[in-house]
Amino acid sequence: MLEEVERWLNRRSWSVADRPLDRLVAAKRASGATVSVVLPALDEQETVGAIVAEIRRALMERAPLVDELVVIDSGSSDRTAEVAGEAGAKVVHRDEILPRIAPLPGKGEVLWRSLLVTGGDIVAFVDADLREFSADFVSGIVGPLLTDPDVAFVKAMYDRPLGEAAGQGGRVTELMARPLLNMHWPRLAGFVQPLGGEYAARRSLLERLPFPVGYGVELGLLVDALHTVGLDALAQVDVGVRKHRHQDGQALGRMAAAIYRTAQVRLARGHLVRPELTQFERGEGGFTPRTHAVDTEERPPMTGVAEYAHRRVA
Repeated sequence: MLEEVERWLNRRSWSVADRPLDRLVAAKRASGATVSVVLPALDEQETVGAIVAEIRRALMERAPLVDELVVIDSGSSDRTAEVAGEAGAKVVHRDEILPRIAPLPGKGEVLWRSLLVTGGDIVAFVDADLREFSADFVSGIVGPLLTDPDVAFVKAMYDRPLGEAAGQGGRVTELMARPLLNMHWPRLAGFVQPLGGEYAARRSLLERLPFPVGYGVELGLLVDALHTVGLDALAQVDVGVRKHRHQDGQALGRMAAAIYRTAQVRLARGHLVRPELTQFERGEGGFTPRTHAVDTEERPPMTGVAEYAHRRVA
């Protein structure tokens, strides 16, 4: 590991316990900063309600840390939107945001569009499939942004159990993202969960970054944040244990392909030779190939979108 990264780990890695909630509320009041929390959601009726309810109870009613709690529904076929609304979130459908641009499927698309329907100076993203959710996930990642003006981007770090096995989650992280970062962006080698879906950043940074529309969004934002504001403006906070549903191997393969493509673009900004991934499924007649498109679209920095500029002026 680079000496610079070792110093960064000592300087920019914290525990959620390092910043008690009352300290964060006082810092927020002193700074005048506002905080938005965004949950991208697709068919998450089993978990989204409990997450919304806990954020409202702990960080809006009991302690005034979060000003805005928004669930962006990206086309759920279940009761995700209804459950989230009943729990106290503002619910916005992806297709209602920036309608002149046809939406593309993907998590990054939803996060990009969320900037148009939120107003916080600090924006925190939280996945909607977490189980046994703790408000520490939110207070942990927004804490450094409220207490240290030099910090611009914060990732959560945590243990990810796979079934009963501790520390075995994050398979795409270990097999794809971590090798890529260590080889090509070694200054980011200190991030424990580079692909984690829980992170917060200053709006002034997010609006300057391009957003890969699909699974590559976490790697893309992390790499681009490094190049935009430098390593010392990045940080991570230990929030404990993250429990969520795990995807099957083929879904992970598609995720890995999108992440590799995102890295490739940032390495070369060149032409992707074959933006497809072929996988195999066993059927009655043997193995059947299934070919999937790899996400190749990226949305531009929000500062270049006319509707966003107009909203800020208004």
